[in-house]
Amino acid sequence: MGSNRGKIKVGADILSEKDFKLLKGKRIGLITNHSAYLSNGVHLADALYENKDIKIMSFFGPEHGIRGDSPDGMKISHEEDPKTKIKIYSLYGKINKPTPDMLEGIDLLVYDIQDIGARFYTYISTLFLTMEAAAENNIDYVILDRPNPITGLRIEGPVLDPEFKSFVGLVPIPVIHGMTIGELGMLVNSEGWLDGGLKANLTVIKMEGWNRSLWYDDTGLEWIKPSPNMTSIKTAIIYPGTCFFEGTNISEGRGTNHPFELVGAPFIDGKLLAEEMNKFKLPGVVFKPVHFTPKNINKITNKPKYVSEKCSGIFIEIINRNIYEPVKVAMYLLSKIKEMYPDDFNWRPRSKSTGHYYIDLLSGTDVIRKMIDDGNEPEKIYSNSSFDVKDFLQKREKYLLYD
Repeated sequence: MGSNRGKIKVGADILSEKDFKLLKGKRIGLITNHSAYLSNGVHLADALYENKDIKIMSFFGPEHGIRGDSPDGMKISHEEDPKTKIKIYSLYGKINKPTPDMLEGIDLLVYDIQDIGARFYTYISTLFLTMEAAAENNIDYVILDRPNPITGLRIEGPVLDPEFKSFVGLVPIPVIHGMTIGELGMLVNSEGWLDGGLKANLTVIKMEGWNRSLWYDDTGLEWIKPSPNMTSIKTAIIYPGTCFFEGTNISEGRGTNHPFELVGAPFIDGKLLAEEMNKFKLPGVVFKPVHFTPKNINKITNKPKYVSEKCSGIFIEIINRNIYEPVKVAMYLLSKIKEMYPDDFNWRPRSKSTGHYYIDLLSGTDVIRKMIDDGNEPEKIYSNSSFDVKDFLQKREKYLLYD
């Protein structure tokens, strides 16, 4: 474990230590969910609500809702918080971006949600869209920073091509971006990536004690599942690769006790697939055959692929997380399954709203799908020259807040 264990203070802690001075006299819109705890065990919403000098006008909840207990993809309605009677606006459903009516009377938007470090994890889309709404409506914006659970050093996967912009990828960053939410907010704001090149009046409250080499379990902070299927730090490490399987007819393990740690389908021979994958000797990982039967799990998974059907596949066992490359593993796995089961493997149908295959929205490009369909070697796909991140790295460098 890292030497900084127990010394990390998240942005909300820093704000609290200063008695929320930045927010006093302000009418606040709080963008948050169940993950926004202070180190003393008090949720930020409660701490602000109890402060007589701060007026919370409304809450805004991301995917999975403000309590984090709505299954993936389930649209969420507006409601009233039973404790405080404050209006909760859902930003996951018909509306993803606050309307001027929702922002009426608000001076300041505050964002505090634990991210997991992958472009298609939709909490950062909510961050960017609420920043955009703040800029459009002349409302100040504050990000309370939190750790990137999979360290701030890892960069992997193609940079999103704007043609494939969607709610699972709004800005030109790689799949694994190696930034905190505060750093991402600064990058997107200063580079003019908000709609129309607008810029929010942005303040980031930095953490204390965090450095880029720390995994989440090095921080001394308690792991609170940021979303129903993000069960552990291990899930967060594997997720940026196996999330690609959401763009296919292969189960990504939803409806089991190990979401994203295993993939499979009724037509797959897990023993044979594990043998084939282990031949590649990919860094930091071994593949083990597994059988599983997805099921509905209350407040976690609703109607997973192959519900109640016996599936066979592989379990991804990380043996060295420091050299494990989740996107690379995904490219190899997708290619191998397509090669082994060409008549059974399918890409998820095109999105009605964008016209693109869902795998292309997740990838941020159609190159991966096309190269797999053409039978290219997985290493050639993974190292494709169009996936160069040099330009992103140069931009990113200017906004890094931590060593």
